[in-house]
Amino acid sequence: MILKRITKTEINELPLGQFEGEIILVDNLDQIREARNELSKHKLIGFDTETKPSFSKGTQHYVSLLQLSTDEVAYLIRLNHIGLPGSIREILEDPGTIKIGAAVLDDLRALRKVSVGFNPGGFFDLNDELKKVGFHNVGVRNLSAMVLNMRISKTEQVSNWEAPTLTKKQMIYAATDAWACLEIFKKLEYQGYLDEIFNR
Repeated sequence: MILKRITKTEINELPLGQFEGEIILVDNLDQIREARNELSKHKLIGFDTETKPSFSKGTQHYVSLLQLSTDEVAYLIRLNHIGLPGSIREILEDPGTIKIGAAVLDDLRALRKVSVGFNPGGFFDLNDELKKVGFHNVGVRNLSAMVLNMRISKTEQVSNWEAPTLTKKQMIYAATDAWACLEIFKKLEYQGYLDEIFNR
């Protein structure tokens, strides 16, 4: 049975978990074809973005990183280096490929600012949808704890995503967030928790 509410204390008692697959940092256009070819084979993809945090009022940054993950490979696309490539944008606009994230509205709003005319399709927002079926706590950290029985470290969340070189910790954090969304969806779907959503 999967919990639908959890406390910070309960989360902190769980073992740390992270993405254990291959992480591919995409920071030049030559790598895009490989990423697109692999991602296009999958109907379900984990999704997230990262933006350099702003610590001064009135200062905002454009989205820096786009994470797209399958079960085995996470692609970290450095948007601040190469923009949003057309073939990746096609995947994000394809209604037949389900991109699963948490609080995706903010991510999509950020992507629209760096890609004029971007028209996203096929997104599943865990936060919005799971509230409809009785989940009291949402967000990747809470849902990972309740559904996957693991604690995700958030220490890299407010790190510099525009740094010339991303650290290994940053890359693991970014990959884990996207991958966890995919795994949460798959487990909930398998156990029937999403039936009410899809049968409406």
